[in-house]
Amino acid sequence: MSEQEKPLFCDCDVIHEDVVNRVREKMYEKEQYIDLAALFKIFADGTRVQLLHALEQGEMCVCDLAVLIGATKSAVSHQLKTLRMSNLVKFRKEAQTVFYSLADSHVEDILNKGFEHIWE
Repeated sequence: MSEQEKPLFCDCDVIHEDVVNRVREKMYEKEQYIDLAALFKIFADGTRVQLLHALEQGEMCVCDLAVLIGATKSAVSHQLKTLRMSNLVKFRKEAQTVFYSLADSHVEDILNKGFEHIWE
């Protein structure tokens, strides 16, 4: 087993109280970590990420998004509902057509940081 494959763990009982206390002051409430994990779960689906990236380019309707990603309008609508309920996209109606766009610039920031990370 190579050095990189060996499990890493601390084999001591020393507590570095200064470090623990300094970091503890910067930690959030447990519920905030649960909320953040739920947000990241939304990004765990390739179709949703693809839809978000498409909407990063500009506002689009369900029909256009379906053609763009090669999915049914029903499937796209289902994913958009999930994104809408998570406050990642917003919509507006124009007659019978519903147009979607990113909810705010934070969504674009998350996507861009994610792509930067995988391209390293």
